[in-house]
Amino acid sequence: MAASASWTSLKPSTSSGQVSWLRHRPLSAAFGVTNLSLGRHRDQPRRFIVLSMDAKPTILVAEKLGEAGVNLLKEFTNVDCSYNLSAEELCTKISLCDALIVRSGTKVSREVFESSAGRLKVVGRAGVGIDNVDLAAATEHGCLVVNAPTANTVAAAEHGIALLTAMARNVAQADASVKAGKWQRNKYVGVSLVGKTLAVMGFGKVGSEVARRAKGLGMHVIAHDPYAAADHARAIGVELVSFDEAIASADFISLHMPLTAATSKILNDDTFAKMKKGSESLMLHVGAALDVFTEEPPAKDSKLVQNENVIATPHLGASTMEAQEGVAIEIAEAVVGALRGELAATAVNAPMVPAQVLTELKPYVALAEKLGRLAVQLVAAISDSGEIKVEGRVKDGIPHLTKVGSFEVDVSLEGSIILCRQVDQPGMIGKVGRILGEENINVSFMSVGRIAPRKQAVMAIGVDEEPSKQSLMRIGEIPAVEEFVYLKL
Repeated sequence: MAASASWTSLKPSTSSGQVSWLRHRPLSAAFGVTNLSLGRHRDQPRRFIVLSMDAKPTILVAEKLGEAGVNLLKEFTNVDCSYNLSAEELCTKISLCDALIVRSGTKVSREVFESSAGRLKVVGRAGVGIDNVDLAAATEHGCLVVNAPTANTVAAAEHGIALLTAMARNVAQADASVKAGKWQRNKYVGVSLVGKTLAVMGFGKVGSEVARRAKGLGMHVIAHDPYAAADHARAIGVELVSFDEAIASADFISLHMPLTAATSKILNDDTFAKMKKGSESLMLHVGAALDVFTEEPPAKDSKLVQNENVIATPHLGASTMEAQEGVAIEIAEAVVGALRGELAATAVNAPMVPAQVLTELKPYVALAEKLGRLAVQLVAAISDSGEIKVEGRVKDGIPHLTKVGSFEVDVSLEGSIILCRQVDQPGMIGKVGRILGEENINVSFMSVGRIAPRKQAVMAIGVDEEPSKQSLMRIGEIPAVEEFVYLKL
């Protein structure tokens, strides 16, 4: 399987590349570059280009993130931790950032993506829900959205069970009563959970863990989720049922669905009317326990929150020390991986690909990314518009460059490369090798591509260490070398 890349009129930017030095003469049509002119006079001294992709991307962390996650980000990126930004401040900052990490309190709207002017590549949601991110706008602007769906699963499930038991035994109300100087034992008589039916609405990661724990409390658990696998449910001892059956059979209802157009107000007057008399809901019913709100924080005078039969917590599902640490690391790894061009297993606006297929595709994704980096760096060496064409192939699981312009080469795309356009003549490999050897620069490979003997050729030299400016100048002064670039991949 081969891959090729063609870029036109690309310019270097601080987010993707860095031009350190300039080299004499433009890259010509021999490298697939057309209509180029740097306006150099013949009496000007030779210069050379050294290009790298080492400039770190910038990540804006807009909400508090665990220290371990921030430290991981700092190893690979520039990190700007700016909290409590207004919508206007976020739109202003985002144009300087390659990635954004938020929790549930920051709205990543269409305006944010438009303000990024195409620079924003990744949005990381430190948690599961992505209700606060405009996925359609992200996709339209070519921005990947990733989340951290596993690290806080247990914490959210535990909080769900805590709310369930607190609701069944009137814990919050009784606590408030005692603190008010009252002793009302008869008023706060609760119900036992053993033998009761719990309907889990949404049988994903959190819903499944709630079901496991409810089974441990002696409850009969049923679930509704049109996307859940029956085998998975059976393995836990849960029966998948229809929405109406779940509503009609349940003594308690636990809601674990993302907020979408289809799920908005899914518990309404009609569904309440179908519930078993005396049924209680963890989310939206008389005798309710709420942890997530459409608007956060809710209004201070909210009748729902102020109702004595409602237990309300400020979105604490993931608020354990262990979960916060795990989420921070998980989202940091996902964002850094996405910025590196790695396949994102937690992407929410990209097609879901089986793990086996991801493994097979991984070297080709790396090849495309390496070819893109190479092409960008080559184009970065020119001042006028032009076109670079590079092609590659995966060989033994390793990306290889196979063609630059019209020249056939065989170059492993690892480490750093010196790419020379030269006159094909005896001794060229030896001359360049001797210069590098004198500086103790280890050469990993050399490959020469030519059109015909003693005509123009391309020589690619892989090096393990970065040559000094003086050594690169000496290579550029070899009479047969017409032009060259030093590339860091």
